[in-house]
Amino acid sequence: MHDRPAPAAGLTLRELGFPTGRLPTGPGNRLSDVPGVRVGHESIVRGDGRLCRGEGPVRTGVTAVWPHAGDPFQEKVKAGVHVINGFGKTAGLSQVVELGSLETPILLTNTLNVGLVADAIVEAMIRANQEIGVTTGTVNPVVGECSDAWLNDIQGRHVRAEHVAVALREAGPGGPAGGSVGAGTGMVAFGYKAGIGQASREWDAGGLVVRLGALVLANFGARGDLVILGVPVGRLAPPGSEVPPPAAIIGGSAIIVLATDAPLDSRQLARLARRAVVGLARTGSHVAHGSGDFVIAFSTANREPHRAAPPVVSEHRLLDHSPAFDQLLRGVGEATEEAVYNALFLAGPMTGRDGHHAPALSAEPVGGLLAASRRVLG
Repeated sequence: MHDRPAPAAGLTLRELGFPTGRLPTGPGNRLSDVPGVRVGHESIVRGDGRLCRGEGPVRTGVTAVWPHAGDPFQEKVKAGVHVINGFGKTAGLSQVVELGSLETPILLTNTLNVGLVADAIVEAMIRANQEIGVTTGTVNPVVGECSDAWLNDIQGRHVRAEHVAVALREAGPGGPAGGSVGAGTGMVAFGYKAGIGQASREWDAGGLVVRLGALVLANFGARGDLVILGVPVGRLAPPGSEVPPPAAIIGGSAIIVLATDAPLDSRQLARLARRAVVGLARTGSHVAHGSGDFVIAFSTANREPHRAAPPVVSEHRLLDHSPAFDQLLRGVGEATEEAVYNALFLAGPMTGRDGHHAPALSAEPVGGLLAASRRVLG
């Protein structure tokens, strides 16, 4: 529900000839390059001027990630979780850790909207599965959050059930690649406007095509911390960049969603999730005290039926010591790092409540710094 358009997206570093990492990307360089995975956004941009609690200005939204094209309650996917730093208000992760499976879409929003969004996804799952809580067990909604309080009237909790319904309904393999969309509408990272970022990796592992995608809700880091492809961009101040808001006011957090079609169990997916911190660290994150950083990883292979008939199942699984699994570990770091960059470069500037302004970080001047660094290094 855009009352007015979100700021236009810019070019990414890859489009300017500065790829991240060594592995090739999937066709769209996004989470939905993993077949069956769908992403949907609903953004709310409304009002200007001074904060009027409960009314606006509004700079917020919700993002939905479907793990496959079917009903995840009836066909659960294996999943793993890693808590990098637990300063957060997520919902549903403890059951994912315990059971190793995911049974709803993953929803992302702002900190104070977690309860409302969880309620909305429960309602949606009950409508699709009338037996929930009656002839079978209950359902575990999974919701991640970051704070958009710098730009948004966060006390207003403006994301409601109808917005969740749009994000769920309009989810698909295409749509916006990132920036100020959905849950990323009001997010700020490294003192610049940020939001949602995506990236993917795809390669042939001896006849097995492996696909891995990453989606990052980026809302962390101070200006001087920003590192891009090994260059301390935040300290070099790209030409023409604006002065960002004070780092002490911005806060932090990151929610990372990883998807793969490789046949992995929940233990292996938790191993993948732990590698996401490699990508965050490359961008300059030091995982601050007040940063809530959570990773959810799932595999679209070997789905688990809700009502299992045989007590024992036989499944294919990638071996930990295989080259393909080692490449997956590499790919997580690469895709997470690039997704953070894309969250920055695809977001235009935004002014929110009380005139708070988050400037855009343009890829072109950063590309100039990277090119100069290459010339120095030879």
